[in-house]
Formats: sequence, structure tokens, C-alpha cells
Amino acid sequence: MPISSSNPNPAAHPYDQADGRRIRSTTVLCVRRNGSVVMAADGQVTLGSAVMKSSAKKLRRLYQDKVLAGFAGSTADAFSLFSRFESKLEQFAGNLPRAAVELAKDWRTDKLLRQLEALLLIADKDHMYLLGGNGDVIEPDQIEGGAIMTIGSGGSFAQAAAQALLENTELSARQIVEKSMKIAAEICIYTNENITVEEL
Repeated sequence: MPISSSNPNPAAHPYDQADGRRIRSTTVLCVRRNGSVVMAADGQVTLGSAVMKSSAKKLRRLYQDKVLAGFAGSTADAFSLFSRFESKLEQFAGNLPRAAVELAKDWRTDKLLRQLEALLLIADKDHMYLLGGNGDVIEPDQIEGGAIMTIGSGGSFAQAAAQALLENTELSARQIVEKSMKIAAEICIYTNENITVEEL
């Protein structure tokens, strides 16, 4: 459910850039179940058709380790956004919804920030959002008492696997994430099995 959107083209996919390019080359998955929030990302960095690195770290813990954040897109751009987002968290005393909306406003209206090519997936114990440069702040639907959100080229594969496991098994959030990321890595050529996992 979007809580904020200023996208002038509502038909555009949230991964699309203003010039029509689409952010890909990674998979980041977040699952909430039974009070646990788990986020994972693969380690592959792709430049064109070449794999440049297989062990990149695409996740960070923010605001006294109470918030998880992952990215798809440019590493340098993502770190700039992480820094800006962490400042928002400090400004609003860890209020994730408020910090997310305020970052999205800046990202949408600031000329320099608009040039940044990245997507952020952020979560704390109670909330989970996808942030994009088109001004969207998207919150996932509830599924069987949990929630799932993904970004990156392998995100659809990971989300499908995670939803099936969430609805049909009693696996923990961490087990669901690990199994779903493995499936995504087997299908998506931009995703590898060098997975980093963080849990709240």
C-alpha cells in the first residue's frame, strides 16, 4: 500500500529510472514473521555483461542497529542515500515512516538527489518500505500475518518463493529468506549465492 507517491507516471514500474532504464543486477529480500524481521542481499556486482565482484555488501544496519537497509543500483549513490536517510532517522528519533517520507520528498525534489540511481529497501520491527527516486514510499501488503518486500532483478523470483513458503509452511523468517534467496540465485543471472543476512 503506497503511503506517499508523487510519480508523474503511475504506470511506470518502481524500478524504472526517469530515462527509461531499469535498476537490476541484485536481489534484496525482506520478510517479517512472528516478530522477526530478516533482510538478505546477494553479493554480485555486474557491469554490463561482466561480473565485477561476488562478495559486495548491500545491507546496512542503521540507527543504533534498529533499522535494516538494503539497496539495488549504484553503490556510491546508495551510500549517499544511506547517509541522508540515517540523518532523517536521527532527526525524527527513529520514526521510520516519517524518515522514509521525508527522504522521499527530498529525493524527488532535490536536483542532485534526483540523479542518484538506486532503490532502498528499509525495515524496522514494525514497518517495511521500498523507497524510489520517483517519490514513492511503498509498504507491502500483509500476508498470513507477515510481510514480504523485494528489490532488484531477482526480486520477483525471491518474492514468489517467499510468499509460497510464508503461506504454506511454518518456517521462520530467516529460513524463508535463506531458501528464497537461493531460489532467486538459481534463476536470476544478476544474483549469486553469496548471501548476506541481517535480522532484527
